[in-house]
Amino acid sequence: MSEDKNNKGEMSFLDHLEVLRWHLVRSAIVIILFTIVAFIFKGFVFDTIILAQKSSNFWTYRMFCKFSHLIGNGDALCMGEMNFSLINITMSGQFTIHIVTSLVVGIVLAFPYLLFEIWRFITPALKKKEKKNALGLVFAGSMLFVIGILFGYYFVSPLSVQFLGNYTVSEQVQNQITLSSFISTVTTVTLVCGLVFQLPLIVFFLSKLGLLTPEFMRKYRKHAVVVTLVLSAIITPPDISSQVLLTIPLLILYEFSIYISKMVVKKAEK
Repeated sequence: MSEDKNNKGEMSFLDHLEVLRWHLVRSAIVIILFTIVAFIFKGFVFDTIILAQKSSNFWTYRMFCKFSHLIGNGDALCMGEMNFSLINITMSGQFTIHIVTSLVVGIVLAFPYLLFEIWRFITPALKKKEKKNALGLVFAGSMLFVIGILFGYYFVSPLSVQFLGNYTVSEQVQNQITLSSFISTVTTVTLVCGLVFQLPLIVFFLSKLGLLTPEFMRKYRKHAVVVTLVLSAIITPPDISSQVLLTIPLLILYEFSIYISKMVVKKAEK
């Protein structure tokens, strides 16, 4: 019934809220389902994915070592065993971490569907051609999110773990890191990278609404570089290599976003 009203352009503000509510309900259900799946397969989620970065056999560490040998630097970039152990210090610590981590995994897995629900919500207000473009944006946003997640997981996060896990102020001090701290570092850095990679999509919508122009982005390019450096420092731990790794793709995405804004503005002028 609400869809019929929507198609006829007769929806009131309360009708829109009702439609939005069901979009949110469906999104929440999908997140919960993926969360339950992640909760059930805890061995794969923790041992194979998250805690894998603690092993010197992790893919990123092996690639750095191979690259080091390739350029003739020997074992300079090879990373040995982690100089820390993981501990749990509260009675319900591991169970709580299990639930929270499963929820984060659920959100990550459900993200493409969340974009799809956003597309379904705005579709009735779009023209036929715009609907096709919007569906393409859902795909593009999903791909950017996946690329960001993979980049964060395989590059930014493991280097952060290496730096913070092996850093010591004295040989007399041993690193015993809480499980919650380790998992929080890995999941937060990885998830934020996925969200940050949505920059081109955000720029597209802002340009579409006339709130952003390529001229504005070019004018404040230098400011954007400073903001990017600050953002990278906030997202990543105090490790220069991780900050540089995140800053470079962010600057590339910014330049790509200028091109996107230019295309949107040109199309609007035509």
